[in-house]
Amino acid sequence: MNAVGERTSQNYEILPKTGETGEPIGEFLEVSMGPQHPSTHGVFRMDVVLDGEKVVKLKPVFGYLHRNHEKIAENISYLGSMPYTDRLDYFCSMTNNWAYALAVEKLAGLAVPERAEYIRVIMAELTRLQNHTCLIGFFVQDMGALGTPLMYAFREREKILDLFESVSGARMMCNYMRFGGVRCDVTPDWLVQAKQLVNDYGKFLDEYETLLTENEILLARSQGVGVLSRELAVNASITGPMLRASGVNYDLRKVDRYGIYNRFDFKVPLGEHGDTYDRYMVRILEMRESLKILQQALRDIPSGPVMDPKAKLRGLRPKAGEAYGRIEAPKGELGFYLISDGMANPYRYRVRPPSFINLTILEDMCLGHRIADTVVILGSVDIVLGEVDR
Repeated sequence: MNAVGERTSQNYEILPKTGETGEPIGEFLEVSMGPQHPSTHGVFRMDVVLDGEKVVKLKPVFGYLHRNHEKIAENISYLGSMPYTDRLDYFCSMTNNWAYALAVEKLAGLAVPERAEYIRVIMAELTRLQNHTCLIGFFVQDMGALGTPLMYAFREREKILDLFESVSGARMMCNYMRFGGVRCDVTPDWLVQAKQLVNDYGKFLDEYETLLTENEILLARSQGVGVLSRELAVNASITGPMLRASGVNYDLRKVDRYGIYNRFDFKVPLGEHGDTYDRYMVRILEMRESLKILQQALRDIPSGPVMDPKAKLRGLRPKAGEAYGRIEAPKGELGFYLISDGMANPYRYRVRPPSFINLTILEDMCLGHRIADTVVILGSVDIVLGEVDR
């Protein structure tokens, strides 16, 4: 470090290690992992202090991808912010859209037609499928499984992105949902293709588990590694699969029953140990539950309009007030807090991003483990830096 605490061109630093009485007994090594490190899931840095290979201190460093998302949203129309939400978690634009739409609908008192509610659930659960599938591919790649699992994941993801593109015009930045419904209806042919994908996805998950779940390297690298206790998970406001892997039964689809989730029969998978392996298994099991939800939604979707006829998208001016809309996004609780002063743009716009909140306990999970384990533990958190930095 230089005099003002900025990092020099070196990516490591030797620090003195002393005993209880202050005598020198060796040295710690401080290593800067990133921001270009390929295993940090975005433009992210970890400053790690090592005793040999054991982690004794870890500081997450982020902010490299800050784009002023919230302040921009306070200076444009409510509708103008919808495509910006796509850029938060670029794997999950559909669920980003939904959380924001929920907040505005609460603020403006808008209703959502029944068919649009079904479409939202279908898009959200397809998003959960492709997010978890890719996360597991990245996770095992972090362990050194180069190529096959990740390519299998991306093969299946492409099929879901094809469906997104055919209905929204975009594969990733979908900008599909609107306040009071969705931008356009799905066609009968689209529903047939979605049903076929859902019917085939279970076979893929069976193959994926055969390849991974009892793999001895995965077991050795993940069981007992990066344990997150139930108490710390709750106290640190962790949500999503990470929280449920620690044994806490909390899923907003069951707690809030937003949209029409109360109509679907599905379970909430829970872990027992809170380790990296439990976080892997919870996501596998969540995908199987998503398939159950999708089968029910695709079977029962009614006909009808997909937009509230009272919805006024252009020039929307909600009455003065505040609202918080939240959903169970694939990575955890994604929420939008809005304050309206009656003008055409929000007075205050605030995002509650699950990636950022879940990242705050990274050091707690890594202490005492080897440097190689930190990359695997980080991979089990499932972060996207667009959402962390905003």
